[in-house]
Amino acid sequence: MPETRDDGQLPKPQSEKERAHQISRRLLLTHQGFKVAKEYRTEIAASSSSLLSTLAAYPLDSVKTRMQAYKFSSFADCVEHTYRSEGLHGFWRGVWSPLASITLVRTVSFSIYQKAKYTYDSWIFRSTGQSPLVVANTKNAMPTLATMACFGAAGATAGCVISFIACPFELTKLSAQIAVLMSKGNGRGEATAKETARGKSYEQLGTWKTAKQIVKYRGFAGLYSGFHLHTLRDTIGTGIYFMTYESAKQVLANARGNSPTSPAAVVVAGGLCGLVSWACIYPIDSAKSIYQRNCLTSDKKDTKRPKVQFFNPRMYRGLTVSMTRSCIVNAVFFSAFEMTKKYINHFEYDEDIIRRGLEQQEELASRK
Repeated sequence: MPETRDDGQLPKPQSEKERAHQISRRLLLTHQGFKVAKEYRTEIAASSSSLLSTLAAYPLDSVKTRMQAYKFSSFADCVEHTYRSEGLHGFWRGVWSPLASITLVRTVSFSIYQKAKYTYDSWIFRSTGQSPLVVANTKNAMPTLATMACFGAAGATAGCVISFIACPFELTKLSAQIAVLMSKGNGRGEATAKETARGKSYEQLGTWKTAKQIVKYRGFAGLYSGFHLHTLRDTIGTGIYFMTYESAKQVLANARGNSPTSPAAVVVAGGLCGLVSWACIYPIDSAKSIYQRNCLTSDKKDTKRPKVQFFNPRMYRGLTVSMTRSCIVNAVFFSAFEMTKKYINHFEYDEDIIRRGLEQQEELASRK
């Protein structure tokens, strides 16, 4: 039975013109959506892939940070201690902050990388007459000094810029991951009473409250504690990361006679770029973690500054965990990233439909 309006009258039937307008509006929105998706496919692919890869490997990241900041005899010792003192939740402590921040950071980072890559490519082309991006996408062509320089410089640029956004988020994430250890001095006499008391003040705090606590003790600049090490790590690490990924993908694809974005090439290159970059910058990351822990547990004047020591075994604690985590994260991330981009690339839209649809909307609006 037809529904009636509030006044008891039957609703007026829609005209053919009104029905046509509804259909054209849906069509217009579909084509506009496809156009926006294709214009921002890098950002969409990076954000969705980052959420998936971060969730997949967060427990390993948490264990890695604990092993860097405190003394554990082995990976198993750290896992056992964490489970015994904090339960299963301890491995996921502080996950919500990096889930948001890493997604934001990676999305912005890939956007900067894409723009920087094309900028450096045009500079190199003007100087040498050869385009690194054309070479990288040519079948059977191998990586050259120009292609590696282009990808490495673009990655370093992205890493340096993104440090300004990432540093405060990473500091609050580290605080959440080691809050229980800071409050107990790791339970192994590794902290003074003052440091333990300061560490307790960060227990059970969310991202926002942790940030407020840091500002309370060290001022706004405290959110950028360890920024010099963070920037050094990300500038070098991200440069190596993208240079390894793009070059490995090219070599692997050529070896199999496939496209550079073939699934096998992407998975292997994704895992490899994480392994190589972390192996090169791990002592810098360890120094950053130790320094940020010291900043959280002591006053400015008492904060100890660790040295970056590439030949000190202590600076490589947790490296195996970190490389395993990085391999998983990047294999998952780049597989999802390339697959999402390929899916969006299949979207088709018609500029003429969008133009006529917008004109029709304007015409109907002017008649009202």
